[in-house]
Amino acid sequence: MSKIEFLSPEGLRVDGRRPAELRMITSRLGVFDQADGSAYFAQGNTKVLATVYGPHEPSSRMRMRHDRVFLNCEFSQASFASTQRKKRSKGERGMTELEVIIVDTFEPVIMGNLYPRSQIDIYIQVLQSDGGDLCACVNAATLALVDAGVAMKDLVCACAAGSIDTQPILDVNYLESQADGPSVPVAILPKSKSVLMIQLESRLHVEQFSHVLDLAVEGCHQVGRLMEATIRENVEALAASVGAQNLN
Repeated sequence: MSKIEFLSPEGLRVDGRRPAELRMITSRLGVFDQADGSAYFAQGNTKVLATVYGPHEPSSRMRMRHDRVFLNCEFSQASFASTQRKKRSKGERGMTELEVIIVDTFEPVIMGNLYPRSQIDIYIQVLQSDGGDLCACVNAATLALVDAGVAMKDLVCACAAGSIDTQPILDVNYLESQADGPSVPVAILPKSKSVLMIQLESRLHVEQFSHVLDLAVEGCHQVGRLMEATIRENVEALAASVGAQNLN
């Protein structure tokens, strides 16, 4: 079997993108009527659903915080989401770590003091996995929280960057992640440019790190602009619907 050429002599990647190019992004709000908030987020072939319930009364007294909200996250992956066919069980180490990362990322952003003695649940399911799962989950959760009307300081936007043969690349897909290169998922608040989350999933030389990080942050800003457009379209559609009902 011949070795995969991850970067062509023309500077194109295996899926035809240039090094600093995102995969196609599709997102929708309000995909589930039963939830307080919901969203679908697709980045390339990575597809995620997120639902939000709350704020509501805590499910147990241990989860009650007198001065702020208790944030709960539960993650799952569809059995058909990945080519890896190993059995996945609730509480699996990778899933638990992702749940902790999501909670740690959103707790400083959600204005929890507005919801004392209450709980917000974020449920995330990966429908299809093709790299960048963590970032897609963060972005889907952001949109679902917006759809639920949960007060936040800013949108949380996430994107990953990596490196192949010292060339920084944006939005690493699954095949590229198998090249044993580094991947750096990053989440930011676009307005304040604060970095909320950064994960280094393999070794990266210090001279390359700043270039990869800068590319990931720029990717976050691009994702943020696309998410803002989705939110704006959703608000306009709701306003048009309300206006039509009032006319009737």
